[in-house]
Amino acid sequence: MRKGENIFKRKDGRWEARYIKGYELSGKIKYGFCYGKTYKEAKEKVAKYKSALLTGTPAPQTGTRHRFGFYCDEWLRLRKNKIRESTYIKYDTVIEKHIKPKLGGCYPQGITGGIAEEFSAELIEDGLAVKTVHDILTVLHSVLKYTAAQLPGAFPAVEITYPKEIRREMRVLNRQEQERLVSYLLNSTDACKFGVLLMLLTGMRIGELCALRWRNINLKEQTIRIAATLYRLRDTAMDSGSRTRIVVGAPKSDTSMRTVPLTDYAVKICNRFAVGNENAYILTGAAEYMEPRTLQYRIEKYTRDCGLDGVHAHTLRHTFATRAVEVGFEIKSLSEVLGHANTTTTLERYVHSSMELKRSNMDKLAAVGL
Repeated sequence: MRKGENIFKRKDGRWEARYIKGYELSGKIKYGFCYGKTYKEAKEKVAKYKSALLTGTPAPQTGTRHRFGFYCDEWLRLRKNKIRESTYIKYDTVIEKHIKPKLGGCYPQGITGGIAEEFSAELIEDGLAVKTVHDILTVLHSVLKYTAAQLPGAFPAVEITYPKEIRREMRVLNRQEQERLVSYLLNSTDACKFGVLLMLLTGMRIGELCALRWRNINLKEQTIRIAATLYRLRDTAMDSGSRTRIVVGAPKSDTSMRTVPLTDYAVKICNRFAVGNENAYILTGAAEYMEPRTLQYRIEKYTRDCGLDGVHAHTLRHTFATRAVEVGFEIKSLSEVLGHANTTTTLERYVHSSMELKRSNMDKLAAVGL
């Protein structure tokens, strides 16, 4: 940081400039922030913001008396009957908890690219994960587009800069760890342990497994039909007395509703634990379901008992995908088995090259003298 300037380089590579934009009633300084890809860009931006403060902010144009919170509510209302209930509640939470408290009282014309960047920075400073901030900004961007359409010519497009997500390497079980876990699950197996093993053998999501019933498994055809998912939602009912509720509904997307072939080994395991009631849930062997939170606790306990650290439900899904790649699974088929909307998600997030596969590929170099 240069002397006399509040401009410095962030860990994500961008430059951040800070300026005084006002004072609270207590006398405490209120700071504003702006960002640039280079030091020069950040310096030029902060100079513009300081100049705008000196000259004053333009008043809202005639006919645009509604504040941004109004447009947030209208945007959400128009989507209520077009999206899943879980998606609607997610959007509602984002708007009520994050967007409206900070931007709801602004007139649309006052929301600039700089304001959006400052909003993003404050979310990060509040301790939110980059993925969460990205989701919030995606909703904000959609609301801003809707607002611009309602105020043609009066509300310029606002550019949203998304924070860079630093992806951590996903935990994947190696062959030895996988064998240890499978051996444990098959020893004194109950319905829940069987379900966890089935997750490892098929790559199902945790909510999909929780919603799976025996009627969804066709042992004759050697397939599993994934047609539902179980999840916890914020309860919007005023008199419910509970903050959340469990919902069994359609999977997260059309591609998530799928039929997954079973291996001979998986069919053998299913035959061993099949129950007479086809409406029974896989994880309980009864009419009562097990919710994802409980299943996650069980998975953590099972893996700790095996001496495995840092394992959760998604680890099993990623481990399945990794083994599939190791045996030469065609990516399009793997994407469909996992229920992804496209192969890009499979390649970018689920295809992990294990050390065994890397070593095997390196050994092939001997054929060309390396």
